[in-house]
Amino acid sequence: MGGSLAGMLAAHVLAGHADRVTVVERDRFPEGTGPRPGVPQGRHPHVLLDAGQVALESLLPGFLAELRAAGAPRVGMPSDMVLWQNGRWFRRTPATTHIYTGSRAQLEELVRRRVLANPVISVVEGTDVVGLLGDASRVRGVLLRDRSGDARGEQRALEADLVVDASGSGTKAPQWLTAIGAEAPHEETIDTGLAYASRIYRGRSGVLDGDTVGYYVYPSPDQVHAGGALPLEDGSHLVIVSGLRGDEPPTDDDEFVTYTKRLPHPLLHRWLSEAEPLSPAFGYRRTANARRRYDAPGSCPAGFVATGDALCTFNPIYGQGMAVAAMSAVALRDALADPRRTPTTRRVQRALLTASQQAWDISAGADRKMPGAVGNAVAGGTADRAAGWYLQRVQERAPGDPVVGRAFRAVLTLSAPVTALFAPPVARAVLFHPPATTPAEPPATPEGPGV
Repeated sequence: MGGSLAGMLAAHVLAGHADRVTVVERDRFPEGTGPRPGVPQGRHPHVLLDAGQVALESLLPGFLAELRAAGAPRVGMPSDMVLWQNGRWFRRTPATTHIYTGSRAQLEELVRRRVLANPVISVVEGTDVVGLLGDASRVRGVLLRDRSGDARGEQRALEADLVVDASGSGTKAPQWLTAIGAEAPHEETIDTGLAYASRIYRGRSGVLDGDTVGYYVYPSPDQVHAGGALPLEDGSHLVIVSGLRGDEPPTDDDEFVTYTKRLPHPLLHRWLSEAEPLSPAFGYRRTANARRRYDAPGSCPAGFVATGDALCTFNPIYGQGMAVAAMSAVALRDALADPRRTPTTRRVQRALLTASQQAWDISAGADRKMPGAVGNAVAGGTADRAAGWYLQRVQERAPGDPVVGRAFRAVLTLSAPVTALFAPPVARAVLFHPPATTPAEPPATPEGPGV
């Protein structure tokens, strides 16, 4: 259910285990690299984190070469960016990780082309899933409704041995499970009320300043406004600004630029005042973290699993969604191929939840501290509160200390476990050293090797 990135990659994995895989997509896929209508934040910035790159390359060998050939910018962190967090500018030390910042539409089109080349996989477009078939013990298919053409509004059944919910954060699967007598999953939520707006610009000569390819100001409890400019594949930049509930960024042309004055430095505002806008501003407000616990005993019948945002939705400001979609597909592949264990529904669902655990801990952990956060998971547990003091010290040292910064970036890009922050060299710096000096103004150029 759903032709999202998560849905396509799950279909790719399942094609190795089934005679037929059908992807049901409510909209129609665009020709080429246009935005897919069903992506709620498709016009906003997306980044592919390091762990997502590894996962995609594992699933679709040669994919990263295709992505680079298509022009997707590969941005070194922190050397290529001007970054601000918790009152400090990051030193632009040599990159220890890279992210891709091209449009989501481009990445999705490349994935879709590779996946749909498999004759085992077919697509039903312009069709809604309106219910599940089966009972409390087992899901046996889906009920479809055509959205266009002569059959518009007509319903039909599509039987299946396995139904995968990849329909995104707006999934209706919990209600459909209840309708067939099954139990809906418990849902954990944290909502800061964050809202953002994005607009495409082209700077003078198509670039930012000198050796800088992007800017970003991260939000924090003391600085709730965030924003930045990330490069796209055509040489333009996608600019984003965000604020919390009651102070949402506007989509009016002039007010969009004015809103950037809320950031702690005029750097982005100055650049926008000279750049050429190439699109209207688009807003987005559905940024709550939500996790559906299908892994709990008795919470899900056989023959049904959820993945992607239908399982775990993160505040998009942290850029984790595409990486977790790819990592979840790898987890699905490995669970199905494990010769030691029968891949029961619950076992597979637990593997998918595990694939999203670190991203959830990062996103939920940061959002719990934001003013005005609401939801049944805001309080967190004793371990969350105990780790807060240490992690705050990590964040204070990451901008200026290359050792702490390397570990911090590895964890945030999901390429190293959280335990990397407690490795002896990192722990010594965090516990016994004061924060290193950081630039007083935005650093215009990267530092050389050997720093």
